[in-house]
Amino acid sequence: MPAFRFTRRDFLGTTALAGLGVVAGCGSDPAADPETPLSTVLTTPKADGFRMPGEWEAHSGCLMAFPTPQNWEGCWRGEGGPKRCNWLEIARKDWAAAAKTVAQFEPVTMLANLGEGDLARAACGTGIQVLEFPLNDAWTRDSGPLWLKDAHGRTRLGHFSFNGWGNKFPPWNDDAALAGRLAGHWGLGLYGTSLVGEGGAISVDGEGTILTTEQCLMNPNRNPGRTKAQVESDLCELLGGTKVIWLAKGLSPDPITDGHVDGICVFARPGTVVLQRVDDPSDPNAAITADARKRLEAATDAQGRKLEIIDMPVWPPTLTYLNFYLANGGVVVPAAGDPAYDEPAFAVLRKAFPDRKVVGVVGEAIAAGGGGIHCITQQMG
Repeated sequence: MPAFRFTRRDFLGTTALAGLGVVAGCGSDPAADPETPLSTVLTTPKADGFRMPGEWEAHSGCLMAFPTPQNWEGCWRGEGGPKRCNWLEIARKDWAAAAKTVAQFEPVTMLANLGEGDLARAACGTGIQVLEFPLNDAWTRDSGPLWLKDAHGRTRLGHFSFNGWGNKFPPWNDDAALAGRLAGHWGLGLYGTSLVGEGGAISVDGEGTILTTEQCLMNPNRNPGRTKAQVESDLCELLGGTKVIWLAKGLSPDPITDGHVDGICVFARPGTVVLQRVDDPSDPNAAITADARKRLEAATDAQGRKLEIIDMPVWPPTLTYLNFYLANGGVVVPAAGDPAYDEPAFAVLRKAFPDRKVVGVVGEAIAAGGGGIHCITQQMG
């Protein structure tokens, strides 16, 4: 049975056709050909000519989600920091600051949990659209939809099956349902797959190449029983790819995402990646990043090119500068707020993206929660 299925859920009021791919339904679908009935069963994004664009391609906006009480209330230590009990307040300020920064470059849509729209509007200020949807958490890179485009510029959405990062953080039912609810709200066709994963687990070049890690997508807490060949096939069908480059692991320790690739290596443009570099031999990440470099140096992309590798040295242990978001004309980067750390990292990014403005965002709760700016944003096609 194909991994792809029709994923309009019960809340959209449609009938599931298990194992058949996608149906453009629940309202007008701008991606559907005018002469194609909405009841027509399609196949997969790749078969239908859709692909996930590279993040550097033009966006219509950025999708984010306002932090909810579910995973931010209570007293705990964030990444070795002091014990605090006001993490929800800190997180909401951090997310709002990131949204305001991204909004300097492109429109931002902030999702807020039911009944919390006014709180989000007050935090984010004017100019940022707020929509209320049921939410569990606020990491839209992982639980939000993926924007897919075809050669005619038409749009559909895609999404992985989401299981709370390997069944770690229940409940996740609303985050798992988010892509379908947004597809219904916007009247867009939706592709789903039984492949379990998250948006932070992949980086694409928009020309057929997909970058990921074995640690995440081959993890038994996500895809038990699937072979690497099966995972590759499902990835390519969902993202419109033709080649998968596998890294072994992400940075350590990573008890949350199990090695998301957007913490160790991402595409900067076709044929070029930015890779974390760790030189201290006593750091386990030195071996991990050295192995990643070896794999990348031996690889070619979907177009047959050898990869140019840009090194991003690791500075503060709780901050990953590589977890940046490419907005229209900008690079929005996690920042430490200390020029001794920030400026060398920003210099790497200015050289890598000479046509973009590099802007840092200090986000204590974002880092303490195990993520960066890329983790809380999702480009909209």
